[in-house]
Amino acid sequence: MSETSKRSTVYFDPQLHAALRLKAAHTYCSLSDLVNDAVRAALVEDQEDLAAFDERASEPTMSYEALLDDLKARGKL
Repeated sequence: MSETSKRSTVYFDPQLHAALRLKAAHTYCSLSDLVNDAVRAALVEDQEDLAAFDERASEPTMSYEALLDDLKARGKL
């Protein structure tokens, strides 16, 4: 843990906490490292999703009804 780390209290479901403790012991990592890695991965995934939305923002849209009609016309439904 670095000197700039911030302390926080997090309440885990008991089963999740037990699983985290087992994984920490098995991987020789601290519980804090596991949680930090998981949160970091989730934030990266969110950022990738938002970037994909931005990239596709200029694409034409289609109503649900038009989508169904198109799928039916192409024999997909």
